[in-house]
Amino acid sequence: MCQDLGHSLSPLSADKKGQVENTKPGRALVGECEETERPVNSSSGIISKDMDEVDFDPSASPPFKIADIRAAIPEHCWVKNPWRSLSYVARDLLVVVGFIALALHFDNWMVWPVYWAAQGTMFWAIFVLGHDCGHGSFSNNPTLNGFVGHILHSSILVPYHGWRISHRTHHQNHGNVEKDESWVPLPEKTYKNLDYSTKFMRYKIPFPMFAYPLYLWSRSPGKTGSHFDPYSDLFQPSDRKYVVTSTVCWTLMLVSLFCLSAVFGVMQMLKIYGIPYLVFVMWLDFVTYLHHHGYEQKLPWYRGQEWSYLRGGLTTVDRDYGLFNNIHHDIGTHVIHHLFPQIPHYHLVEATRAAKPVLGKYYREPRKSGPIPLHLIENLVRSISQDHYVSDTGDIVFYQTDPNLNGSHHKSKDQ
Repeated sequence: MCQDLGHSLSPLSADKKGQVENTKPGRALVGECEETERPVNSSSGIISKDMDEVDFDPSASPPFKIADIRAAIPEHCWVKNPWRSLSYVARDLLVVVGFIALALHFDNWMVWPVYWAAQGTMFWAIFVLGHDCGHGSFSNNPTLNGFVGHILHSSILVPYHGWRISHRTHHQNHGNVEKDESWVPLPEKTYKNLDYSTKFMRYKIPFPMFAYPLYLWSRSPGKTGSHFDPYSDLFQPSDRKYVVTSTVCWTLMLVSLFCLSAVFGVMQMLKIYGIPYLVFVMWLDFVTYLHHHGYEQKLPWYRGQEWSYLRGGLTTVDRDYGLFNNIHHDIGTHVIHHLFPQIPHYHLVEATRAAKPVLGKYYREPRKSGPIPLHLIENLVRSISQDHYVSDTGDIVFYQTDPNLNGSHHKSKDQ
């Protein structure tokens, strides 16, 4: 059985630039087993013989600073080309329109399922480009970023500024149990106070893969606020006008969909837009979850002085999505994106390659995918069935498992 353990290592603190430096020793490491499981070779399932890999502690203080990583990345990787960014927008929108035209032309039940999967994937690609606008990696022009971001995100029912601001919070606090925003672990006390239905929806496949619309409305368990409410505690007073603008754009898109349903019929709009939207939501939840969960070795989460921007960023995970890498704009190159979100997506692969010698074992090489990343389903199912909560105490914590959750009978929230 796993035991809580504590030992002394040198923790880190972050300065305003995100660089890290050693501080006084002493830390609490909670929720990990006394003996770490030996890693499994991803292709063969055979236990690895690399003892260096076995002994590596991902929560140990890295021997480099964020400035070292930055210096290793070529200068041209930081350059944003708005025309190149706009070309990706044009490409994706043309594909979306082309898919609609083809589906309506053939209009039979052999074509529609293929259309739903393909178009939902393109909605996800559009989301990623709008996400780049929110980071400012689309261009150096805030007006262009905001205009394109609103067009793209509103078209798939995402409130651009509301989500942009909460996503910025996620990046600024990645890996921080107390302040992170996206797929953040629940402390044990919060977890145990959830009712059974909430646990079921959060930890039973496939329900977590449809969580995104609910998250936009009410955030995650243990948090309050809405991405549509300018007075939500997600936002500062200076953010309110932006949130109102995005909520109005979102509402106009929703009204447009109702009007189109009245003209063309509800069933036709469900086929053209509704089901691809659900596929997009599944893509979003699938990808964003696996960028922070499901690695073969349990990865740390931090609190207090143990957290720094660098250490939190190093808990993110790169993924290979096979033929979808190019379609969804290399979002799988997530470690460098999290540390330096201003790098355009079309430079992330090169920037990652340049940074890997600095990162060393703190970079986890993604398992090579076939054309379809079916191997990631195993990572997803395993993580959701095992990664339930973290300890209420300790500045370095690891996910723990509720052994009762997968039982066949309901558990009360007091158990």
